[in-house]
Amino acid sequence: MSALLDSVIRDWATARSVARGLPVPVADHGGWRVDTRSPGEECRYFFAAPVPGLAALAATIDRPRVFIKLCDTREVLARLVPAGWVFEVDTWVMEGAPIARGGLAPGYRVDRTQEGERVEVRIVADDGTFAASGYGGRASGVFAYDRIVTDDRHRRLGLGRAVMALLGEAASPGDRHVLVATAMGRALYESIGWCVRSDYTTAFIPEPG
Repeated sequence: MSALLDSVIRDWATARSVARGLPVPVADHGGWRVDTRSPGEECRYFFAAPVPGLAALAATIDRPRVFIKLCDTREVLARLVPAGWVFEVDTWVMEGAPIARGGLAPGYRVDRTQEGERVEVRIVADDGTFAASGYGGRASGVFAYDRIVTDDRHRRLGLGRAVMALLGEAASPGDRHVLVATAMGRALYESIGWCVRSDYTTAFIPEPG
């Protein structure tokens, strides 16, 4: 894994924390830890490569709601965590150019709010129903796109692309634009010229029962 990707993932993790209003990552076991302290998640660890500290860390974790995330395949991470851990769906780190804003489909309006380096975009239909949303955060020359969602009833109208464009306007010239995509999101982002930088795999101990 290149030192460049290592730096990008560190700065993306920081920008993501900005987008979510979370503490900034701290160095831990050769990766970074974010203490999310939410009902469903105690903390999460990010690793840009399968460093020795990852396996050492996993061996000390004995409870749910602690997540390990690695820029590599499920097969690689499975060799580094103890038996009994499970995996979230496959995702990918992607990078691309900012998207120019286009016209919004008729029948929709935009609410965009920004506080410092954090931005939120919501698109609602004229009848007030939710259509699409997303968040963004900026740190150390990386702009992170986060939690971009389009309601099933409002797909194929360019709303996801519109959210991306509106979020990206909060970035600074020269920023790297980075996100983590599901399979569905990856198809959208590849269609607008973004590329995969690495696999991104999450493992955790399941809740009892």
